[in-house]
Amino acid sequence: MTATASIQDAEYQYVTGQGRPSFGALLASFEARSAAALAAPGCRPDLRYGPGPREVFDFFPASGTARGTLIYFHAGYWQSRDKSTFRFIAPAFTPLGLNVALVNYPLCPSVSLDELLAAVRASIEPVARAAGDESLPLIFAGHSAGGHLAVELALAPPVTTPPVAGVIALSGIYDLAPLVDTTLNRNLRLDAAAAARHSPLPRAHADCANALFAVGGAETPAFIEQSRQMCDAWQRAGNRAALEVTAQADHFTLLEAFTAPAEDLHRQAAAFLDDVLNAIDSTR
Repeated sequence: MTATASIQDAEYQYVTGQGRPSFGALLASFEARSAAALAAPGCRPDLRYGPGPREVFDFFPASGTARGTLIYFHAGYWQSRDKSTFRFIAPAFTPLGLNVALVNYPLCPSVSLDELLAAVRASIEPVARAAGDESLPLIFAGHSAGGHLAVELALAPPVTTPPVAGVIALSGIYDLAPLVDTTLNRNLRLDAAAAARHSPLPRAHADCANALFAVGGAETPAFIEQSRQMCDAWQRAGNRAALEVTAQADHFTLLEAFTAPAEDLHRQAAAFLDDVLNAIDSTR
């Protein structure tokens, strides 16, 4: 394969091949459901964790007694999207005894990926304080670029935070090297060294939180392989991890499967959350 063909293939695998004609309508549905979610009892939008305009988070309290806090990071290749589109995720998990926080973060190219990650790390303590009980365990979760951020936090949690019970990464990117030659890099501005530094795939280590990785069966082969490799690396390092390939789901409808109670992925996520929280409860 020529270098040009390889670059074109990466552009397909990570950019054009993930597009779907139905995405516009699906996004509108997400936004309508997210607007309705703001009416949830006790919802506190746009709480500040830093000085930047995007350094804010939404906090949705658990229905009943809180067992933990799910911290969710949105998609957008580290350069687009907003938590406000994904508030619909919260009502799927607050009935399970979870507080849900949706975190915004500064975007590339206004900041570097290093600065973006620093902001994400800075959000964790304020989210824990917002829960009212700073001993409640945390679960990091995210989709696409947000899945990458969730895994980065699970690999190196801020040292002063509550225990990390688990991580749920949906269709994440864990090896950033293929992105260097794609149009995504116009804003990311990664060279080979930076891409390697920000790739969690080779950095899985022992004593990480239990993990659930998920990906859509209708996604490009590269996205499916990224999740498969990250799950394998997590397990090889001696940690518990599972991979769910959701048949028929694409990169975007995967979120519907994640939040719909009748879907296998949601049921698996709910069981995973119950399991990791029970494990924490037994040690408290």
